[in-house]
This record gives sequence, C-alpha cells and structure tokens, in this order.
Amino acid sequence: MIYQGKAITVKALESGIVELNFDLKGESVNKFNRLTLNELRQAVDTIKADASVKGVIVTSGKGVFIVGADITEFVDNFKLSDEELLAGNLEANKIFSDFEDLNVPTVAAINGIALGGGLEMCLAADFRVMSATAKVGLPEVKLGIYPGFGGTVRLPRVIGCDNAVEWIASGKENRAEDALKVGAVDAVVAPEKLQDAALDLVKRAIAGELDHKARRQPKLEKLKLNAIEQMMAFETAKGFVAGQAGPNYPAPVEAIKSIQKAANFGRDKALEIEAQGFVKLAKTSVAQSLIGLFLNDQDLKKKAKQYDEIAKDVKLAAVLGAGIMGGGIAYQSASKGTPILMKDIREDGIQMGLNEASKLLGKRVEKGRMTPAKMAEALNAIRPTMSYGDFGNVDIVVEAVVENPKVKQIVLAEVEGVVKEDAILASNTSTISINLLAKALKRPQNFVGMHFFNPVHMMPLVEVIRGEKSSDVAVATTVAYAKKMGKNPIVVNDCPGFLVNRVLFPYFGGFSKLLGFGVDFVRIDKIMEKFGWPMGPAYLSDVVGIDTGHHGRDVMAEGFPDRMAVEGKTAVDVMYDANRLGQKNGKGFYAYETDKRGKPKKVTDPQAYELLKSIVTEQRELTDEDVINYMMIPLCLETVRCLEDGIVETAAEADMGLIYGIGFPPFRGGALRYIDSIGVAEFVALADKYADLGALYHPTAKLREMAKNGQKFFG
Repeated sequence: MIYQGKAITVKALESGIVELNFDLKGESVNKFNRLTLNELRQAVDTIKADASVKGVIVTSGKGVFIVGADITEFVDNFKLSDEELLAGNLEANKIFSDFEDLNVPTVAAINGIALGGGLEMCLAADFRVMSATAKVGLPEVKLGIYPGFGGTVRLPRVIGCDNAVEWIASGKENRAEDALKVGAVDAVVAPEKLQDAALDLVKRAIAGELDHKARRQPKLEKLKLNAIEQMMAFETAKGFVAGQAGPNYPAPVEAIKSIQKAANFGRDKALEIEAQGFVKLAKTSVAQSLIGLFLNDQDLKKKAKQYDEIAKDVKLAAVLGAGIMGGGIAYQSASKGTPILMKDIREDGIQMGLNEASKLLGKRVEKGRMTPAKMAEALNAIRPTMSYGDFGNVDIVVEAVVENPKVKQIVLAEVEGVVKEDAILASNTSTISINLLAKALKRPQNFVGMHFFNPVHMMPLVEVIRGEKSSDVAVATTVAYAKKMGKNPIVVNDCPGFLVNRVLFPYFGGFSKLLGFGVDFVRIDKIMEKFGWPMGPAYLSDVVGIDTGHHGRDVMAEGFPDRMAVEGKTAVDVMYDANRLGQKNGKGFYAYETDKRGKPKKVTDPQAYELLKSIVTEQRELTDEDVINYMMIPLCLETVRCLEDGIVETAAEADMGLIYGIGFPPFRGGALRYIDSIGVAEFVALADKYADLGALYHPTAKLREMAKNGQKFFG
C-alpha cells in the first residue's frame, strides 16, 4: 500500500500502475468532504513523489463513483467571509490541478454515478472510461450555485462550449451513451469490464500509443473560439437560459457568464474566475434556500425510511371511486408496480378512471419514457370492478369518493366488512377529520388518511394523516406504499385541513381581504407569480375549483372560527352563487378558452369584475409589498401554528409539505425558512403592522418568545 487513509487508498497494481481508490469509511457513498479532500491532497503528493509510478487509474470502492461535495458542510462553509471561502475554494482546486499535472497518464474508471465534484475529479484525469450503467453530470445549479472544482473551466474545453453550457445550465444527469457522444468520456464498457478497460487505456498511454500530454493540453489553454464565435455562443445561450430559468434562479446564467469571462485565459486564471463567481452565488439567499431544501428532503427521506422496519408489504391495492382522482391513483400504483383494483358504483365512473389511467400511460409512451409493452402491463395491473368480489386479498384500500363525511363513513364501513382483518383503510380526504371518519369503523387502528394532491401524477406530496387510534403499522404501511408509488410522504396529525390545506386557506383569506379592498385580482396574480408562485391565487382558485375552495373554506371556518370564519359574502361566495366554478365549467375569476393544443387558456372576463364589485367594502391604495404581506403573513403564521400544535413534527417537514403540496417557491425555501430569511423578530414586527386585519395576522406567543430570544427555525 503506497497510501492509506479513511477515504482514499493508493496501491500498486502492475508495471508501475497504481490505483487511487475512493472508499469513504462509514458511508454508503463517496463524497468530497474535508476528510476526502485532505486525503486526496496527501495521495496526490505521495504519487508525485514516487518515481516508480508510471500511470494512475482512479476507481471507487462503492456502488457509485463520487456523488459530489458533502452538502451538509456547505451550510458552515458558506458562512465564512468571502475571502476565506475564496481561499478555501482555490486551495481545493489546487489539489485537482496538481492531480491533472502529474507527470504520468491518468484514467478515471466511472463505475456509477459521478456528479458535481465526482465528475470534476474525472475531468481532471487525462482519460475517462465509463460503465454502461453509470451516469454523470454537474447538478450544482439545482442548489443555486454552479460547479466549483473546475467544472466550468474543464468541461467546455473537453466537450465544447455548447454542450458544456447545456450540461451545466440544466444540471441534468447524462447517460453513458450521451457522455460518449459528446466526448465527455473516451469509452463505455460493460460494468464487469471497467477495470480492465481502464488498465488497457493507461497501458496504451504509457507505451506511447496514446498521447496523454496532448490530451491534457486543451484543458490548460484558453477556449478555442474567436471573438465572434464567443459572442454568438454566449449571448444566445444567456438569453435562452435566462428565459428557461426565470429571474429567481440566477445560477444557470451566472455559470455561462463565468465560462465566458474565463474563455480567454488558461486554466489557473480561469479557475480563479470560476471561484469568484462561485463565492458570489454561495452568498445568495437562493443558494441558502435551495441547499436547505436539499437537506430537508434528505431528512424527509430518512424519516420515511424509518417506517420501513414495521411496514407491511403491499402486494395488492384497491381504490374506491374511479373518476379522474381514482384513475390517477390507479395509474400511479400500477405504473410503479403495485396491481390495483378500481371500484366504482357506476360504469361511466369506471370508464372515466380507465380513460384517465390510459391517457397518462399513453403520454409516457409518447415521450419515450415507457415502452408500449410496459404500458400494456400497467393497464393490465388495473382491474376495474363494480363489486367487492376480489377485495379479500387487498392489503390497502384508498377511499376516494365524494368529499362528504356521511358518504365516506358509509363506504368505509362497507369496505371494512369485506377486507381481511389486517387490511389498511386510507381516506383520500383533503379536509375531513380522520377521527370523525374513524367513528364509523370497527377497526379504527387500521385507518389513516392518505391525501393525494391533484393532479396525482404530477404532485409529489402525499399527506399521511395519523388519527387518534391509527396504529404505527397502519401509518408505516401507508408511508411505504406512498414511497412505492414514487411519492414523498409526510406524516401529519389530524386537524381540519391537516397541514397543507390548513396553511393554504389563510393565504386565500389574505386574497379575500385584498379583493374586499378593491384590489384587481389580475394584479394580485401577477405580483404573487413574480414573487415565485407557479400561479396566482385567483388562477389557483379556478384550477382547484371554486366549489372545492368554497367547501374547504367552510370546513376550515368551522375548525378555526377565531381566525378563519368570515362575516358577509366573499369573492368565493359570489363566484359560487353565480355557478362560476373555475376551469371545470369554463368560468371563474377568469373565463377559459381552448388553445391550439386543446388546453384551457385563461382570459379576463368583464362579468367577473362586475360580480366582485358587490363585495368591495372600501377602496385601499396598496403597494405590491402590501399585497405580498397580505398573502404571505397569514400563510407563514399558520405554518408556525401547525408546528407549535404538533400537526407536523419538524420545521423541515412543514416547509417540504408546502413546496411539494402547493408549489411554495422553492428558491425561498418554505414558509419557516422565509421567516428566517426576514428574521423572526423582523417578521413579528411586520405582522404587527397588519394587526388590524384580524387574528390571521397575529403572531403566536411562542413566536414572539423566539423573536425576543433571537431564535430561528433552522440553525
């Protein structure tokens, strides 16, 4: 053994060839943490000092190559001063450059995922050979930053400027054949032949058959583009990428700017330019929010995994109530490998559910994400029925009938009588109390809520609602089934609206107040979309359905009368009474026309404005900032209450629920991280400015205590 550490070893193989192997002890994957970087420094120095070394192959002892930098360390690193962060980044880059400058040929053997710093390590090698099953990419823009270990410098010089911009600005993972096509790797082989292929490459370089110094040279020089080519490549790319990323996500465009600035310099100066831009992005609130989001997501996955130990395996599922929602649930289950019975009392309901599943599967085939054979297999895994004949073998039943407590209780009691004793019953209710529904059951310990969001195939969240009598096994099995369906489950406790709808309705409450003060709903939509929401509150109301919102608001008002009950008619009442139900019947706040692709397109409708005149109590001149505060303060305060009431266990789960469930702007990190970004004391003072608007705007005593003590929700 030439060098032995806890993350890296270097050992002699044959004929002067050494293997630099990444195998981080105590971890399931390799990543660049402080330990790994320190050991890479020592390993490179050891190889450099050993005159007997004639070539190096870089390998991994894990099932992946290297997944990138250790993101958990980012939070601390990014708190450093600009100067310290820049110095640390350049010091790390010096290690990669010294590896690249070794006086012997180097080959990276990419056995599995090589992302971020993992790919940047490979780019520092002279040659790259890749397993056919591996993937490579630079996903840093998804964290609000860009590659910081030389990715913006080396990749354009290896695969060309256009390809590099696409890889870096999209942050996507690339399959082996695509990496080979653009020249990111030199060979793709079967996984079992990877080591031999890497050895063969390095031996050919040692023998002079391959010129490793010529291969290395372009990475040390400026980009081979003249001034006009540079202008055309970079200016066009910046315009296109800015349009795709939007104004709230600066990293993709900043990455292109960095490549552009460094284009006329050799490696070392180019790396300095990259480092300066990296530090600038690292200090943005967007990066902090997106990194926090990533860490929250990891926490969520770990938490969901803990349920696996007691969860029962779901081999056969059932959904009660077909239609669009039932069809969506059936599609999601069957397409992810769990057969499902789809029951309805009406033939046309079953047909609607099958049509929905068939349509969604067909779209996957059209986009090349599924073969026709796999589509047929998934469709065959959905068994429509109008009877309970086959329900004796079902492991979990998802009830998705009309949102009416009496109807749900009747259906749940009925199905409980035909399933096996340990079968789990789950209600896909959006607002109705699980404890209330459980009163109709003989085995309430087997009953939970399983709230899917519409459209089922697109929305990543599932709320698993624990009732007072729900058993741990029932909760765990439902969580495991949601994960198996490709969803992100969050376990919440029972209350009206659970987590997401309980938080969403105060947001709509703020919207209602704005309309009562004569603010144009189109203006409100534009302001909130600019703030980062995928759609404004008027448009969202139409998409969800005015009738759905009307019913939900009444449930919430009954559950939380002190702050959610309203006096007099609201905009939703006026729309509901006029039978303007939103997209579903073509008229709501907006009117809807069908565009060329057959999709509903919103247009303003004078009738909507006429109807809204009746609910204006006074005209207030409000700034854009006021509009944001009217909407966001109640949403954030209700999220705080959900955390304090124990409806959700952690701040991370609360924030992720809003991001996955209602499209809270990811670059803002969630409601509680948004409060942190303002400052808890500053947020409390802001809320107090709007105290005259009612109880929705009044901070809790505990939040005031946090403000007084200088506390935060994160860190």
